Amino acid sequence: MAGAIETIESHLHPTPSWDIADHPQPTGREEIWRFTPLKKIKTLLVEQPEAGSLSWSGDRPEGVTLAPLSHDDARGLSVEAPSDRVSALAASQSPAPVHIDIPAEAEVTEPIVFTGVGDGGEARDHVVLTVGAHSTATVVFRYEGTAHYAEKTDVIVGDGATLNLVFVQDWADGAVHGGQRTVQVGRDAHVKMVSASMGGDVIRLQENAKYSGPGGELEQYGLYFVDGGQHIQHRLFVDHNAPQTKSNVDYRGALQGKGAHSVWIGDVLIRKVAKDIDTYESNKNLLLTEGCQADSVPNLEIETGEISGAGHSSSTGRFDDNQLFYLQSRGIEEDEARRLIVHGFFNDIIRRIGVPEIEQKMLEQVERELELAHGSTRTQADA
Repeated sequence: MAGAIETIESHLHPTPSWDIADHPQPTGREEIWRFTPLKKIKTLLVEQPEAGSLSWSGDRPEGVTLAPLSHDDARGLSVEAPSDRVSALAASQSPAPVHIDIPAEAEVTEPIVFTGVGDGGEARDHVVLTVGAHSTATVVFRYEGTAHYAEKTDVIVGDGATLNLVFVQDWADGAVHGGQRTVQVGRDAHVKMVSASMGGDVIRLQENAKYSGPGGELEQYGLYFVDGGQHIQHRLFVDHNAPQTKSNVDYRGALQGKGAHSVWIGDVLIRKVAKDIDTYESNKNLLLTEGCQADSVPNLEIETGEISGAGHSSSTGRFDDNQLFYLQSRGIEEDEARRLIVHGFFNDIIRRIGVPEIEQKMLEQVERELELAHGSTRTQADA
């Protein structure tokens, strides 16, 4: 069904193309690039014939396969073509496109974790993950080390399947990460996707979702921590291109330090064919100190009135004075009250990850952010 849907021509939705020439060098005046520090990501916008791949590791359970792909086969298997120059270059110059396949009817009880580590150079990857019909799995991609890294990731979820998909951008100082991720949700399938961003210099991710049939459900959650001088940008596009589909988006970020900048763009398109859909998107930003900036832009594009529900919300601000007063009035010191509020702000997202090791890491990261907000310095072990 998804293949029969018309292409949207809009400044919000650049026409997808595998041809790099269709994605000219951005100037910063384009809608999709106006929030991006182009100078900081310039290496991701030029051809890098010598670019390598991240150093990947991970254990796969029996039945889950990993195989190399030609560039042509990777394109044919992908959900969609690249929608920006970074992902187009990642796809065309990935030295070794790879296909990860979870077979139909599989019930994978333990998380499948893939860790990619950068060595400080240029790296580009194209990964295609297919999840067979009526299978159940949790898949985690972790990004570590330092690199100037561009990715194109496509995830195809079969009918009736259940996938918990987790991305953790846990970069060291100096890393630059950009790219496009697209998830196609099968008929009556359920996908929960969590994206956590921290560290590095710049992270800019285009995160798309669409449906291949009615009944698909998407839960999409995100959290990000932005320190002084860092730029973290999540751009979401949920394309309700099938009837009776659902989506729920909730991203939350904390910022502290001079020059910390977050960008969240949440765009939901409800097409004419998407009758009886239900969607909601939310973004919340907590400013821990002065000198940081959070841009939050929710969009709803509705082409049919026959829907069950659609809405969005966005908020950016300091600590809630009423919450602080309530806690302090019960004898809790101000610093502890602030700590409790921040933990409460993030816990609703963290508990949805479903991987205890990563949940614990996120809780520890909240503590580190609070220490930084109170003037502590980050140690090498924390970086």
